[in-house]
Amino acid sequence: MADIVVLGAGVSGHTAALHLTRMLPEGSTVTVVSPNEQWNWIPSNIWVGVGKMPKKKVVFPLAPVYKRHGVEFRQAKATTIRPEGDSDDPRPAVDIEYTDSSRAGQVERLRYDYLINATGPQLKFGMTEGLGPDGGHTVSVCTAEHAVDAADSLKDVIAQLKKGDRKTLVVGAGHGTCTCEGAAFEYVFNVDHELRAAGVRDRARVIYLTNEAELGDFGVGGLVFNQNGFETNSQLWTESLFREREVEAIVGAHVHRVEPGVIHFETLDGNHHELHMDFAMLLPPFGGVALKAYDRAGKEITDQLFAPSGFMKVDADYSPKPFEQWTSKDWPATYQSPDYDNIWAVGIAFAPPHQISRPQKSPNGTVIAPAPPRTGQPSGEMGKAAAISIADRIKHGSSAKNHEASMTTLGAACVASAGTGLTTGSAASMVMMPIVPDREKYPTGRDLSFTRGEIGLSGHWTKLLLHYMFIYKAKGLPGWQFIPE
Repeated sequence: MADIVVLGAGVSGHTAALHLTRMLPEGSTVTVVSPNEQWNWIPSNIWVGVGKMPKKKVVFPLAPVYKRHGVEFRQAKATTIRPEGDSDDPRPAVDIEYTDSSRAGQVERLRYDYLINATGPQLKFGMTEGLGPDGGHTVSVCTAEHAVDAADSLKDVIAQLKKGDRKTLVVGAGHGTCTCEGAAFEYVFNVDHELRAAGVRDRARVIYLTNEAELGDFGVGGLVFNQNGFETNSQLWTESLFREREVEAIVGAHVHRVEPGVIHFETLDGNHHELHMDFAMLLPPFGGVALKAYDRAGKEITDQLFAPSGFMKVDADYSPKPFEQWTSKDWPATYQSPDYDNIWAVGIAFAPPHQISRPQKSPNGTVIAPAPPRTGQPSGEMGKAAAISIADRIKHGSSAKNHEASMTTLGAACVASAGTGLTTGSAASMVMMPIVPDREKYPTGRDLSFTRGEIGLSGHWTKLLLHYMFIYKAKGLPGWQFIPE
């Protein structure tokens, strides 16, 4: 018997919690701590953000799901990890602060035998002056609430276009170190699709502003793949889509300030620019959530457990070395803390050992390079692997081998919407194997037998199917465990 605490109820944490409930021996407990009362299928926020899907179809309440599966739920945010316990009790603990209206501000210390940190990202809009929907001058699709506001703003712009006005719409990355370029890629083409459907595309200038050094990088250094029997690369593939849809692209950009109607940015050549806009959806950079850590004596050990980014250190090689010397072996396999063998960090919560895309700086010293993506399918695989590792430890003892879910062996399927509609929709479907390139094993870094890309209506149907399938899975409905991560 053991007590497991899971911090976070996103894809990774929620997946781990559900799998634990079906694998643990009777008498063990699973407690999920999340500041949010609802689960959000984030990949579909882009459809909410263009007004094609209501918010209620991408969220559902967590409490009923956890009650049905015997999981204890705390609507709270974790503030402190005490991996050695405290002076009163040697059992490890985590301090939480409640966020629900009935207990807001109350604190509790939860004891655990095993901890999974799946806290996800802190949306760091504040790293760029004027960025974001809360006090800034841009919209977002990072949360369902943000996406609703984005849809309202887009609707207003389309109404003005219908009156004959000309407008500039900008979509992309709001900082040089952003990740999740795929979400911006999806959103810009959904905006393009809606403008065409409204009959106003000819009066709109649509611009994709990204920190990628070239289109098709997506934070994974780009990829070579098979398309219709021919070998091509993601840069050519992506550029052709931009030309076809008449979407302008500005690459290698770091946004350093946003004012009403103006984006100020720097490019990799060191030049500074101003871009006037009437609508902008710019993603923020991610950081780890604000967690502290203390040893049993009360000495702070935050720097020991966490990287400067706020993400947790795991079984990776964090030694500094030139990009050319990094290899796939640097990446974590089990996501277990190197200092405490009862702690795991999964999904966005773990600290990557290095970038996948080549790190670059402008002549001014500004870092302009995508951070590694760790969302979606790999997050689910990490959460499941950590859950199995814990279950095996409880059932078979400390000698049980950890399960692995390395991004250097995992493949990932990405279906990026390029416009919704049962007969008019489209999506770019990409499969890569592995996610982190292994250039020692494959000449191109990835297995060309599995790495490929296509675009068309079938991709839209696939994304729509995945939407309903994964919400069904996340609700823990009958047979959920048979749906792949």
